[in-house]
Amino acid sequence: MNDTKFEKLGIALGGGAALGAAHVGVLKALFEKGIKPEFISGTSIGAFVAAHIAFGTSIENLEEISTELDWLDITGFKLSKLGILSNDRLGKSILDQLGKVNIEDAEIPLSMIATDISTGKKVVLNKGPLYKAVMASTCLPGVFVPVEWDDMLLVDGVLCENIPVSPLREMGAKDIIAVDLTTNRKYKRPDDIVDLLVNTFDIGLNNMIKQQIDDDKILMIQPKLSAFNKADTSQTEKLIEEGYEAAIDVLE
Repeated sequence: MNDTKFEKLGIALGGGAALGAAHVGVLKALFEKGIKPEFISGTSIGAFVAAHIAFGTSIENLEEISTELDWLDITGFKLSKLGILSNDRLGKSILDQLGKVNIEDAEIPLSMIATDISTGKKVVLNKGPLYKAVMASTCLPGVFVPVEWDDMLLVDGVLCENIPVSPLREMGAKDIIAVDLTTNRKYKRPDDIVDLLVNTFDIGLNNMIKQQIDDDKILMIQPKLSAFNKADTSQTEKLIEEGYEAAIDVLE
């Protein structure tokens, strides 16, 4: 049952690539305190974690899944004019772990955010194949081949709403806990063009998040993850610990 402090609680899990393991630690802390969502949403790696929670994966199993997850497990080469890799394997992992289910069959009402790269519009995925929706929300543009959905080409929801609060309100959530993995990261002076581009993307993203999450009714949990690499899946156990400690600090 939910802690009595919260009414119609929704939890929004933001994007952050490999930093997403911190979500598991946050949820572990919340569940230990008896705080469980009536609604859940996710963007990018947050969609992957939210899908598992919505379909009843225990925190212990999710921790094990996260620890075993590797970059090579979720990507594969795919020749295309629209991307150099495919995240088909990530979709397959959802199928293997949760089965061939639809989003609307979730135990906890679930929404995920993607972006239609043809129009620039935000797409809220709350019906249809779960595995395909997770693939769409985690589909990094320019890297992964976009996911075809009806007449849309879907890519990572990070471009539109990295902390997916709005779907929770649409579902009926009154109180919201939002987990932000990116805006507490510190920038460093770029050493090369890659560093420069990463800073450019993060600065734009973080400014957008600050504008979207301007509501004192939202309880923000923001683990300090500056020391971690977004592409390094070997840091999982430490990230889970950081997420856990950040949630405990906020709750206390």
